[in-house]
Amino acid sequence: MKKIISYGKQFIDVSDINEVIKALKSQNITQGPYVSKFEIAFTKKLHCKYAVAVSSGTAALHLIGVSLGWRQDDIIICSPNTFIATAASVEYCGASLEFADIDSETFNICPVNLEKKIKEIKKRRKKIKAIIITDYAGQPADWHEIYKLKTKYRFQIVNDNCHSFGSTYKNKINYATLYADAVSLSFHPVKHITTAEGGMILTNNKKIFQKTSIIRSHGMIRNNKYYNGYYEMTDLGYNYRLNELSCALGLSQLKKLKKFINYRKMIAKLYFKLLNNTDLIRLPETKSNREHSYHLFVIRIDFNKLKITKKELINFFLKKGFKLQVHYIPLHTQTYFKKKYKFKSEELVNSIEFYKQAISLPIFFNIKKIKVIEFCNLLKKYIFLNKKK
Repeated sequence: MKKIISYGKQFIDVSDINEVIKALKSQNITQGPYVSKFEIAFTKKLHCKYAVAVSSGTAALHLIGVSLGWRQDDIIICSPNTFIATAASVEYCGASLEFADIDSETFNICPVNLEKKIKEIKKRRKKIKAIIITDYAGQPADWHEIYKLKTKYRFQIVNDNCHSFGSTYKNKINYATLYADAVSLSFHPVKHITTAEGGMILTNNKKIFQKTSIIRSHGMIRNNKYYNGYYEMTDLGYNYRLNELSCALGLSQLKKLKKFINYRKMIAKLYFKLLNNTDLIRLPETKSNREHSYHLFVIRIDFNKLKITKKELINFFLKKGFKLQVHYIPLHTQTYFKKKYKFKSEELVNSIEFYKQAISLPIFFNIKKIKVIEFCNLLKKYIFLNKKK
């Protein structure tokens, strides 16, 4: 059977395996010392005050929403160009969702479109509680302009940083917690580092830290007030804890973050070199004050000038051993959100146009250069052969 190269993949080495074995042999395989070690390592790496390890990036977003007090009648704005979990966190809290369109160059939420949406909502005399900013593909959003809007309109900011762990904005690796009230991270296998499944909440806000620390574990506070093992439930919580094995793996992976990102940058550079000579392919753009960490390498293909569809291109490459992906199907077109809300597609034209053209190419640590070259040659040949006359 032919080996399939996907758009993303984890890298696990002997040092990772040894750390997990060490944790597996320890006294506690959950709620032990590895969790706090992992959290402390993140506060040091990203120069923030607090970190809370949780079971997934989705759990991180949900707990952030709860800790920030999102509830019925609150409006939360996000980009339609993100994963389902971003918007789902709003639904979990019972708040209402709105979308602001993306920038056509960076594919992040556009500050101009965001302010238009804010003004429109205020005309309806509705309360805007928060904005969730997804740093798409590994490139930070226009945080300076977004923060100016926060100062002007007074809302909370959450950074969905699941794509951009290790990126910098204005040369700062800790930009996320400088601009946002709270930050979510994901350690899914396709991300920069992995814990298999897992996530993290980052913040400089002590109240958010304390609240999320409690509600990730059933809303319980443990103490020995009456006897050893006594606990009190102070909040309605969830079982969103991250286990010792995952944290041990994460600690080992974190040591390799710089190596992982540098490799992704090298592969991205190779794509730029090999695919820059055709007007049918548009390569991603990076703003000068941002360092892209390339969780995704997304190109745009002008299918209007081709005799093939996106579906046909994806299926062709799957047969050739390359599993491409699309990031993302715009959220306002998903059945659940269409049924619940009446979003205006004409306000989200950039997201729709981007979706029609976007293809995510393979990029991960240890993908062989020869495979990237093989893919690029195939892509150029396939597009040339299917170009409309």
